Amino acid sequence: MKKFKKVTMDGNTAASYVAYAFSEVAAIYPITPSSPMGEMADVWAANRKKNIYGQVVDVIEMQSEAGAAGAVHGSLSGGAFTTTFTASQGLMLMLPNMHKIAGELLPTVFHVTARSLAVQSLSIFGDHSDVMSARNTGFALMAEGSIQEIIDLAVVSHLATMKAKIPFLNFFDGFRNSHEIQKIELIDYDTMRELVDMKYVEDFRKRAMNPENPMVKVGAQNPDVYFQGRETVNNYYDAIPGIVQEYMDKVTQITGRKYHLFDYIGHPEAEKVIIAMGSGIETIEETINYLNSKGGEKLGLIKVRLYRPFAVEAFRKTLPKSVKKIAVLDRTKECGSIGEPLYLDIVAALKDMKDIKIIGGRYGLSSKEFTPSMIKAVYDHLDGKCSHDFTVGINDDVSGKSIEIKTHIDSVPEGTINCKFWGLGSDGTVGANKNSIKIIGDNTDMYAQGYFQYDSKKSGGITRSHLRFGKEKIQSEYLVENADFIGCHNQSFIGRYDILEGIKEGGVFLLNSIWDSADVFENLTLDMQKTIIDKNIKLYNINALKIATDVGLGNRINTVMQTAFFLITGVLDRKKALEMIKKAIEKTFLKKGQEIISMNWNAVDKTNEALIEITVPELLPEKHTKSKKLIPDNADNFTKNIIERIMREKGDDIPVSAMPLDGFVPTGTTRLEKRGVAPSVPHWIPENCIQCNQCSLICPHAAIRPKLI
Repeated sequence: MKKFKKVTMDGNTAASYVAYAFSEVAAIYPITPSSPMGEMADVWAANRKKNIYGQVVDVIEMQSEAGAAGAVHGSLSGGAFTTTFTASQGLMLMLPNMHKIAGELLPTVFHVTARSLAVQSLSIFGDHSDVMSARNTGFALMAEGSIQEIIDLAVVSHLATMKAKIPFLNFFDGFRNSHEIQKIELIDYDTMRELVDMKYVEDFRKRAMNPENPMVKVGAQNPDVYFQGRETVNNYYDAIPGIVQEYMDKVTQITGRKYHLFDYIGHPEAEKVIIAMGSGIETIEETINYLNSKGGEKLGLIKVRLYRPFAVEAFRKTLPKSVKKIAVLDRTKECGSIGEPLYLDIVAALKDMKDIKIIGGRYGLSSKEFTPSMIKAVYDHLDGKCSHDFTVGINDDVSGKSIEIKTHIDSVPEGTINCKFWGLGSDGTVGANKNSIKIIGDNTDMYAQGYFQYDSKKSGGITRSHLRFGKEKIQSEYLVENADFIGCHNQSFIGRYDILEGIKEGGVFLLNSIWDSADVFENLTLDMQKTIIDKNIKLYNINALKIATDVGLGNRINTVMQTAFFLITGVLDRKKALEMIKKAIEKTFLKKGQEIISMNWNAVDKTNEALIEITVPELLPEKHTKSKKLIPDNADNFTKNIIERIMREKGDDIPVSAMPLDGFVPTGTTRLEKRGVAPSVPHWIPENCIQCNQCSLICPHAAIRPKLI
C-alpha cells in the first residue's frame, strides 16, 4: 500500500485529473455543472502538462455537445484514447454517437455530472435523470458518491474500458459532488501508469482505421442478419463485472480503500436495507452508523457502484441473509413506469425471493436536500405503511405519495465544526470560502468539506457556503443544518431571510454591516434578537465594505470576511492563519498583478484591527427591525404562495398542490425580485454637474438623460 499526497479539491477537478491522465484527446463543449472539467483539461493542455503516456492532451472545443460526441467517435475510430465531459441535455445530444461507440466496441470514458433534464422547467441542478436516459446505449455505468470515490473509480473505469473494449459512463451527482470540496488522497500519474497493461493499448491501436488496411466501417444490416449482429457482444458484457472487480482490487491494493461492484454497510443481521447510488449513499451510511450505534436498530445499506451491466450474482451475495424489507431509492422520475430504473433492476434480481418485501421511492430530484432525518423516515416507512412508489423530502398533498418526517436527527460526527455563510453572487464570498476550506484541509490534520449553494441567477443572486471540518471522516452530503458559526456578508439580508436558522447553543454570528457597534443589536429583527439571547450566541460586527473601499477593492469584501472568520474561530493559530490567508491571496490573484495582491494583504491587516465583539443585552431592547415587506398586499395567489416563499428562501416548504401543472408561470414576476441589496446607490447632484457624461457609463439610471439631451 502506497502513501499518497493529501489535497483538497472538488469533484470536477478530481474527474478531470484522471481523465487527462489516460486520454490523448478531449473533445469538449461546456455545460453546467460539468464545465470545469473541460476548462481544467484545457488549462493543463495549454500549460503543456503531460498525461501518463508522456503526451500533452489535444483538447478541442466543439460548437455543440453533439459535435463533441461526434469528435470523440471519430478520434476513437482513428485509434486515439479520447474522453469528454457533459451533463443533462448535453448528454441527450450525445446519445446517437454513444450507441455507435458502444456498438463498435470503442473503449472510452465519458465523465458526467449527473443533472436534471428540462421537463416542466429547466434546472441546472443534480439528479440521475440524464444518466438513466443513457442506460440502453451499451455504455457501462459507474457511480460515485464522494470526491475520493471519483478519483478511485474513475481510474477503475479508464483501466476497465481498455480491457473490456466496452465504453464507460462515469457519473457523480452534479453540484453535490462536482462542486463540493473535500480533502482526499491523490493517486499520482506514475502509479496510474503502472496499472496500465500496454497490450490492451496495442489491441485498440490495431483496430483503428488505417489507410494501409482499408475496411468499410459499419455497413447496413437487413432483417436477415441484424439480430445476430446484436448478439455478438454478449460475452463482452458478461465479462465486464469481473474486469471491473479486478481493477477495483488493484486500486484497493495500492490505496487500502475497498471497493466492490456492490458494497454492504451496516448491521450484519440487518432486517431493513436501503439500496441507492450517488452522493446519497454517503449520507445513508452516516445515518445508519448513527442509528445502529444508538442500539435496537438493525439497519443496512447497499451501495451500487457498477450499475450497468447489472451483476445479479454479485448483488445477491452482498445482501445479508437476514433482510426482510428493502427500500430502493432512485434519484429520478420515470413517468408511467411501475417503478424507477434501479428499483426494477432490484426486483428482477430478486424475483425468486418471495419472502423479501421490496418497495421503491424517489428522493433528491434537482438537488433537493436528502438528510439523515429523511433517511430515518424511509426506515420508519419500512416498519409502517411500507407502500411502494413513495417520495421523501417534499409535501405531496395531491397524490399523497410523500412520507412524513417525524424525527429530526443530527448524525454529524461529534466534534465536527459546521459553518454557514450568506453572501451575494459576485461579492467574493464563495471564492473566499473555497480558499478557507483548502487552507484548513491543506494545513491541518483535519478532514474538511466545502459545499456552495448557488442561486441560479448567479451574479447578484444569493449564495450560501457550507463548511465542515473536524477529526472524524465527513460523509454529510447535505447542507449545514446545525451551525456552530453563521456569517452574514450583507446587512440587507436582515429581515428578508431566516439568517440564524439552525444555529447551535453558544454559537457565533458574524455580521458585515455599516452600523456602529452600539446600534447593531437594535438593527436585528425581533426573532434574531431572541435567538441570540436565548441561545447565548456570540455576536461580532465588522464594516467590511469600508475596509474594502479604503484599500481599493470596491465591493469585494471576501478577504475581510475570510480573515474575520479565521480570527474568530481560532481553527488555526492567529499568526499562522494570517500567513496562510496571505499565501492563498497571492496564489489566487497572481495573474492580476502585485497591486491587487497588496490591496488584499492590506485588507487582511485592517480586519485584524477592526473586528468588534458586540455586547449582547440580557433582555430584549425596545427597538428592532421589522421583517421586510417583499410583495404588495393585493398580490395574486401565485405570488403569495410561491414567489414570496422562494424570495425568502423557503421554497422547500411549498407543497405539490401550489405548483403549476405544466411549469407555466405568470409574466412579469421578476419585477418583484428587486432585492435592494446594494450597500450604496448613486445620486446625481445637479450643482456639482459639469456635464462630463461619465455618469451614463457608471449609473444605468443616468443613461436616459444624456440620450435625451
